[in-house]
Amino acid sequence: MRAVTWQGPRDVRVETVADPQIQQTTDAVIKVTSSGICGSDLHLYEVLAPFMAAGDILGHEPMGIVEEVGSEVTSIKPGDRVVIPFQISCGSCFMCDRGLNTQCETTQMTEKGMGAPLFGYTELYGSVPGAQAEYLRVPQAHYGPIVVPEGPPDDRFVYLSDVLPTAYQAIEYAGTRAGDSLVVLGLGPIGDMACRLAHHRGARVIGVDPVPERRARLAARGIETLDPAEVDSVGETVHELTSGRGADATVDAVGMEAHGSRSVELVHKVVGLLPDSVAKPMMLKAGVDRLAALHDAIETTRRGGTVSISGVYGGAADPMPLLRMFDKQLTFRMGQANVKRWVDDLLPLLGDEDPLGVEDFATHHISLDEAPDYYEKFQKKTDGVVKAVIRP
Repeated sequence: MRAVTWQGPRDVRVETVADPQIQQTTDAVIKVTSSGICGSDLHLYEVLAPFMAAGDILGHEPMGIVEEVGSEVTSIKPGDRVVIPFQISCGSCFMCDRGLNTQCETTQMTEKGMGAPLFGYTELYGSVPGAQAEYLRVPQAHYGPIVVPEGPPDDRFVYLSDVLPTAYQAIEYAGTRAGDSLVVLGLGPIGDMACRLAHHRGARVIGVDPVPERRARLAARGIETLDPAEVDSVGETVHELTSGRGADATVDAVGMEAHGSRSVELVHKVVGLLPDSVAKPMMLKAGVDRLAALHDAIETTRRGGTVSISGVYGGAADPMPLLRMFDKQLTFRMGQANVKRWVDDLLPLLGDEDPLGVEDFATHHISLDEAPDYYEKFQKKTDGVVKAVIRP
């Protein structure tokens, strides 16, 4: 089959690789019909390069048609249309029973000190072949796949793999309800969808991003937006917009590669070019992130409010302003989204009325061959790319 593969920092190629096969009785193989390019994939493009190997298949946002199932898989059958959550979990362990699928004790990457494995996402999370490919092997297929109906286009459902549950968890962790004020930092796919979900709940939402096209998408839906380049301080501006108090909660949907720290950005580039034997220990013990967005979140949130972090961070030695966090009595909630925990809440929002605009959410639909070009466009925020969906 053909697949999008990582070959080195900023080097993504489409290659012919071996077709996936059933390896365990709880496996399935699907023919991929749609697969998104995620903002998290861009971390692999450069910053997390030391944990990648040439030939790794990328991608973790798939849906498709079941081709084959293992003998213990009875919840799906060949021909079913399914969405595959980005993490791999068993559904029956201590953690899964508590809705913490990302911490699944059956699949947990204990030898790396990490949670559940992820499709297409570094050796830290299992080096599981990813979903930007023609076919995908799905471990734990007795539990993971989400069966969806025939008829509506893929774009109605494909975001159940990551974008929708990640955004939903972000606003749930923020405690967002009707009448609350919520700031969302970063209006890429996750931040954009978090704004839509919170607005649909009746919250006052302020979306912050320097890219005009991203702000325009939400402004067209009646959501307030703010260009950080046009103000002296995002925190002070949000306070002015919220009676001097600050927002009830803030979602950091940016993560480790925030704008605003050129020195750390340079370190990221240098580390990405070092031999893995040198770079890995540095990342695991002394890695730091670009924290501009997180510092903004601390300042935009009112005293006693909540900071919800959905953007991926990877630093082991990030300096944090604990005095400010403690004095403001902030609550922090964060982590990879527990996809299956939120599916029942999300499915009613994917009806024909499409209140979240999922069918028009993608800015680009592309072929596998176009994927390398769109990785670069997505990273550089050119050509209006907010969400690209690959159709193998």
